[in-house]
Amino acid sequence: MLSADELERYARHIVLREVGGPGQTALKEASVLVIGAGGLGAPALMYLAAAGVGTLGVVDDDIVSLSNLQRQIIHTTPDIGRRKVDSAALQIHALNPHVNFEAHAVRLDARNVMSLIGGYDLVLDGSDNFETRYLVSDACFLAGKPLITAALGQFDGSLTTIRAHERNAEGEFNPTYRCLFPEPPPPGTVPACAEAGVMGALAGMLGSMMALEAIREIVGFGEGLVGRLLMVDARAMRFETLRYARDPQNPLNGDAPTITDLSGYRSP
Repeated sequence: MLSADELERYARHIVLREVGGPGQTALKEASVLVIGAGGLGAPALMYLAAAGVGTLGVVDDDIVSLSNLQRQIIHTTPDIGRRKVDSAALQIHALNPHVNFEAHAVRLDARNVMSLIGGYDLVLDGSDNFETRYLVSDACFLAGKPLITAALGQFDGSLTTIRAHERNAEGEFNPTYRCLFPEPPPPGTVPACAEAGVMGALAGMLGSMMALEAIREIVGFGEGLVGRLLMVDARAMRFETLRYARDPQNPLNGDAPTITDLSGYRSP
């Protein structure tokens, strides 16, 4: 049940026919894990908290630095030197005390990923490297968890939803992350954010879209991004959507799966 305070707080959601009281209650009962409290995770966390997601978890072992503040809007200047999960906790509590916040100040790896995602309904991956993206997507498939994953370039970004453990209306498995990106790019071909730079407002745009897609997944309105890759070109302010299908050769839910656990990942 929603309290009187919650009914007023979420009034603009509740009057939406596609959300209403049942949708807002679903948000309150949902649990979402966000990988990274950085450029993508920061705005996603803020909007999910504002929307009334009942339990928000975040995985991040980093501390706030001055160069983060150009895009990681959940952190402020006084937070420099503080753990990002602690900074995020303060902001989320100030924004919405109805949200239960769970901080995981650890580095995500093959040893802990299954236990971390196991307690949540939905996972959002805002990590900034391909190794983590493949690890999280493989783990979500093995754990039967839906995944919303986004990535940023200098002036471009992308977003999709993975429900590869489920079948579509035709009875076929949905595509995996590996159907979209079979192999990571060769080392050194994609420069890190610190080297190449990134437009801060673009991170806010994609992070907000991650939150919107998460809310849509929880409440159940509209058409989601399963099997569709949303691409944003900030130079031209152009949005395009690419459809992609399950690859029968993919190693997760293909015709002859070869990945059945996370033993292929090295842990430090």
